[in-house]
Amino acid sequence: MTIGIIGYGNFGSFLHRLSTQHLSHADVVVFSSRFKPDGKTFVTFEDACKADIVIPAVSISKFAETLERMKPFLGGNTIVADVCTVKVMPVEALRRAGVRFIATHPMFGPESFEKHGENLSGLRLVVCDHTLSAEPYARFLEWTRTLGIVVIECSADQHDRDLANTLFLTHLISQSMIEGTFERTAIDTPSFGFLMDAVESVRRDKELFKDVYRYNPYCKEALERFKTSLREVEESLNG
Repeated sequence: MTIGIIGYGNFGSFLHRLSTQHLSHADVVVFSSRFKPDGKTFVTFEDACKADIVIPAVSISKFAETLERMKPFLGGNTIVADVCTVKVMPVEALRRAGVRFIATHPMFGPESFEKHGENLSGLRLVVCDHTLSAEPYARFLEWTRTLGIVVIECSADQHDRDLANTLFLTHLISQSMIEGTFERTAIDTPSFGFLMDAVESVRRDKELFKDVYRYNPYCKEALERFKTSLREVEESLNG
């Protein structure tokens, strides 16, 4: 089996690391605009797209155009594995493209993986849609479960609804604390320490935060609810 990763940013390099560690039977290659093909790890865009499984590890805003660029080079049996943080938009793009796909959202990244002791057991992977036949999908589920990953199946719409009230809200509070230059102190309570853990886990994800807000329609409603609740809390303090 061959795996092609498109993009070698924070998450793409993380996927490459995981793939080489947990898919010893697979050949993993990467396309990156920052690295020249070396015939080993890094290959051309076309060669990465010829893999059995192709993972576009690109920003949400670049997903649709990257998929269109990939289409002419994909093999008839190639599976496109989507790992975007939002799901409705990429699923719609994948269905329009008419490619074989599985749409997932790993609920972990390099920072949270490190805090988890670099152990996949207990980490969650959401699967929102796919066009795989029963046998390969069953093999996929079995493989993830042998790694200890908890697979959650839900619709793309439900995923985005829930995400707006969980991950987006976490980013909203954390990015606000970054902008406010809130930092750890010598007298931190345990709960503040947990909060700063969240802040540090998203410190490098400002562009992701913007993309999630832009491409998940439920984030705007969550933001308005949060602003309303913040005003109500402030009024209660001054009451």
